[in-house]
Amino acid sequence: MHAEGDLPQGAEKVVAVRTMFDTIAPRYDLVNRIMTFGLDRLWRDRTVSALDLGPGAVVVDLACGTGDLCRDLAGAGYQPVGVDLSLGMLRHARTAAPLLQGDGTNLPFPDRSVDGVVSGFALRNFVALPPVFAELARVVRPGGRIALLDVATPANPVLRAGHGLYFGKVVPRIGGALSDRAAYRYLPRSVSYLPPGDTILELLQAAGFGVTRRRLLSGGVTQLITATRKVLI
Repeated sequence: MHAEGDLPQGAEKVVAVRTMFDTIAPRYDLVNRIMTFGLDRLWRDRTVSALDLGPGAVVVDLACGTGDLCRDLAGAGYQPVGVDLSLGMLRHARTAAPLLQGDGTNLPFPDRSVDGVVSGFALRNFVALPPVFAELARVVRPGGRIALLDVATPANPVLRAGHGLYFGKVVPRIGGALSDRAAYRYLPRSVSYLPPGDTILELLQAAGFGVTRRRLLSGGVTQLITATRKVLI
């Protein structure tokens, strides 16, 4: 990976992200459970619940990784389809859902063909958010829903300091001991790719989504962003 403070951009970022997730795929789930103290399960439950779609709805899990959200979607009565850039993650997936290797800026679905989209901790790994949001607006039917989960920085100064210490110092040690040290040094720094929450909502609105909402979870260490595809007139 790159040196401290030197994060990849553009096409270089695509290659770096894909290579990183190919590398950490074998122990990705284990490290997630340990470093989040199991809270990732709660966050995924909140994400799926926020969709509020009817039974049998087709929902794309964008950057599906090993399929955690796909399994949760299936358990909620939805029909999940997983898409991920990393072939290594797809090979280690534990889900019965259909899985496709693909890019968030060029999804392999017809216009207005799915009822919803979810993603878990993926936004900061895209090169740019506007093309991804435009692609979500293309494939989601009018009235469909999206629920996007990612990291956040707590507003409370005490929580922010503690979170910064844990995420910046402890997580890389856990990841380094159990998986790939360079990857888990990169992941905390990748938060800098994320624009402010209000900006994310504005970008979604510009792409064609309405009723946008941002909720902070677990004291503000994660954020859940939801939006409804505008009904075409």
